[in-house]
Amino acid sequence: MANVKLIYHYLITHFFKLCLLPVIALVATKASSLTQEDFQNIWYHLQHNLLTLNILFAIFTFGSTVYFLTRPRPVYLVDYSCHLPPAHQKININKNLEINPFLSSLGETSSLDFFYRVLERSGLGDETYIPNALHSVPPLQTMAAAREETEQVIFDAIDNLLTNTKVNTREIGIIILNSSTFNPTPSLSAMVVNKYKLRSNIKSINLGGMGCSAGVIAIDLAKDLLQVHKNTYALVVSTENISRNAYAGDNKSMIVANCLFRLGGAAILLSNKPGDRRRSKYKLLHTVRTHTGADDKSFRCVQQEDDDKGKTGISLTKDITSVAGRTITENIATLGPLVLPVSEKLLFFKTYIRKKYFDDKIKHYVPDFKRAIDHFCIHAGGRALIDELEKRLGLSPVDVEPSRSTLHRFGNTSSSSIWYELAYTEAKGRMKKGDKAWQIALGSGFKCNSAVWVALRNVNPSVNSPWEHCIDKYPVKLDL
Repeated sequence: MANVKLIYHYLITHFFKLCLLPVIALVATKASSLTQEDFQNIWYHLQHNLLTLNILFAIFTFGSTVYFLTRPRPVYLVDYSCHLPPAHQKININKNLEINPFLSSLGETSSLDFFYRVLERSGLGDETYIPNALHSVPPLQTMAAAREETEQVIFDAIDNLLTNTKVNTREIGIIILNSSTFNPTPSLSAMVVNKYKLRSNIKSINLGGMGCSAGVIAIDLAKDLLQVHKNTYALVVSTENISRNAYAGDNKSMIVANCLFRLGGAAILLSNKPGDRRRSKYKLLHTVRTHTGADDKSFRCVQQEDDDKGKTGISLTKDITSVAGRTITENIATLGPLVLPVSEKLLFFKTYIRKKYFDDKIKHYVPDFKRAIDHFCIHAGGRALIDELEKRLGLSPVDVEPSRSTLHRFGNTSSSSIWYELAYTEAKGRMKKGDKAWQIALGSGFKCNSAVWVALRNVNPSVNSPWEHCIDKYPVKLDL
């Protein structure tokens, strides 16, 4: 593709020299100052290059037509909305320790102590949320309770998004919904179609079992579909359900999820309509997806399974740290050439060649992404994950502030956490026109997925932002 562009550029340049330059010269110069000999020279130049001009003009016309018909359509993020649960669903750390419905299952003192230590060091604050089903004693892990939670999150986020964007639901041509562990029949995407009476020819897709990085996967899929279907909107909804999937056993590798995961979700409206550029917040620049699931350790490091007592939970193995590091490195290696300045690319390439062909003990060069990216939205999967990426990417406390604040205020909301983080940046008034934001998420499989956006204007927080009433409290200093 690059070679075709070079050839096309060469032909246009020569067409400009042979045909357009004489015409421009004639217009730019006063006709009265040109002699008859000057006109004769111009006419002679055009006459003796007539065949070349015709060929180049035909190529120019054909090339321009092909380019405008096949060029990728811009994908705009019109707006998005994050669900803010009602106050009665809050659960602070002390209350969690007192009424957590699964503490009775932690018969062994070591398991109970482990639960306390993880929760206290998790980075979560006293204003996270859990669904009504888990406030009940005993907890309601029924299909009805799970549907109630999902409907609350999804419908609230979509309602707020439609109110802010004033988009007619009949204009939505694509709906993509991702929820990893709760996938009823009919699907959740069908539930949205039914609720909002979306049109019968809508492209409805439900993504399941893809973990916390599924939000970027959904954006990437929407981008591809918007290249095919003209003049339409894509609605992307990212959520997770914890009512039905909270772990009720005492296996330490499965207890961690109960400490970190909280209620939340986000709805995002994308468009490929040229007229939407003026009112949109961002334009999508790049999506990069990395999957290391061919390796057994990567595949099994995060897995939903039964414990020895038959209770289902999400198991985390000790390999997760090394697997995450390797997958992140591969994702960065792919994304780097797309966004980094030339100087950083050369340093990265130089180190890569030396390591591959001369000395494999040399450490990988970590590019300075702050030279290309202004804002970082790292999945709030846990304090350890944020620490690891802060160190690996050479980021400052301000760079990871949106992630730490989101983890503290809302907990790990799975695939939607990157949208709470973007909303935090907007609420702080930091998103300026031309700024680039990098969303990076990790998930089971094992996957690392990235999306890079550019702000089309100085972005203000949307109406009913989840940070609307608490942004002045952040950042908070944690003594952990």
